[in-house]
Amino acid sequence: MALWGRAGREHVDQRESGDVSSAPASALELRAVQVVERLSKSVSTLGRDAAEVRGVLEDTQKVVVQQSDAMGALGLELNKVQQAQQAISHATDQTRHAVQRARSALEGVGAEVGGLVQTLREVSDAASDITKIALQTRLVAFNASVEAKRAGEAGRGFGVVADAVKDLASKVEQSSKAIMSTVTALDAKVNALRRELSNESDQALAAKPGPIGSAAALGSSGIHSAFADVERDVALIADSARQSQVTTVQLGERSVVLENEVQQAMRSLEVAFAGSDKFLRLSEELIEQIASSGVRVADSLYIDAAQQGAREIAGLLEQALETRQISPADLFDERYQPIAGTNPAQHLTAFVPLADRLFPAVQERMLSLSDKVVYCIAVDRNGYVAAHNKSYCQPQRAGDVVWNTAHSRYRRIFNDRTGLASARNTRPFLLQTYRRDMGGGRFVLLKEAAAPITVQGRHWGGLRLAFGF
Repeated sequence: MALWGRAGREHVDQRESGDVSSAPASALELRAVQVVERLSKSVSTLGRDAAEVRGVLEDTQKVVVQQSDAMGALGLELNKVQQAQQAISHATDQTRHAVQRARSALEGVGAEVGGLVQTLREVSDAASDITKIALQTRLVAFNASVEAKRAGEAGRGFGVVADAVKDLASKVEQSSKAIMSTVTALDAKVNALRRELSNESDQALAAKPGPIGSAAALGSSGIHSAFADVERDVALIADSARQSQVTTVQLGERSVVLENEVQQAMRSLEVAFAGSDKFLRLSEELIEQIASSGVRVADSLYIDAAQQGAREIAGLLEQALETRQISPADLFDERYQPIAGTNPAQHLTAFVPLADRLFPAVQERMLSLSDKVVYCIAVDRNGYVAAHNKSYCQPQRAGDVVWNTAHSRYRRIFNDRTGLASARNTRPFLLQTYRRDMGGGRFVLLKEAAAPITVQGRHWGGLRLAFGF
């Protein structure tokens, strides 16, 4: 390959210089050059396809990661649901026991009220007896009064006493009747309460069809009917909680299976990533070897431009050091200070003012190299872009991350696979194929030639020149 490369370079140099008579190219050499050119195009297409495949894998990985996160969150929520269902079951058990205790308490109260009813009846009976006695007393007093009048002057004192007794008996009779009336009314109310508490009812209620089945048909009282309703509703809640718990357990088991499947998919994707990276790297190495052979290929223009731009940036930085425009410590500053409120995040370093003054002259000129050139940027060894091309140095818009991603690409750190490889490359050049994230799910497939920027023997970063197919 090296011998063939020298022959190819000699042929190309002679053809470009016009001196074809002194060293005529053989038909074999011409054919070899043509084969290399076709091979270069095929490998370039291969690299583009590999980058596309890798991009699809990246998109798939994002979806799988989201699914994995969603499954994890679902598992947590299912655990919370199960805990809530257990709490419901515990609460329904407590409610059921409380209703049973209330029933027992009501039965005790009913017995006490029954005793009260009996006492009230005894009071009523006693009042009735008092009424009868008072009535008899009034009759006796009336008769005594009549006899006293007949006795004349001798019975006058006795008559006064008889009248007094008659009046007192009359008052006692009225009071006892009032007591009887009050006790009768109280007895009716207490008796009704007793029937209510003891779950008793009269024949009319017992014969009346009820709205809730046999309980009403048997004449359940309002309180006991209410307790029955509570117990029925609690039972429905408990049944629903049990059914829901069964469903939740099934969902939990299914989520575990799905999560395992997602994890398996992630492992498979990692294997696919590794394969796609090898495939992509192989195509890039083939292009680099072809370009290094001396045969001019489609990418040679951009490789040469990247190397030239890197030399110019390095010269400007060395001159800045020599004239003390910046110190070595500030030029190699890696203390990236976040700019508040930026999204995607932007940062500042000590060499930003110098980059703003020196880099645009080189970077903007490279854009005129070809219509295919998308950007040209100098980055430090961590992928930090102090000054981007002017079209990508627009101020960020608050809350518009999609627009910012596409138009505010300066002051940012691009430490992805492609960005770091270009920034830390120390070989004469590096050629890569990748998808550029433009925000909002938009990507652009690009090739990139990168060359190292070395300042006073120290690797500062690299110049990245991206171009389309």
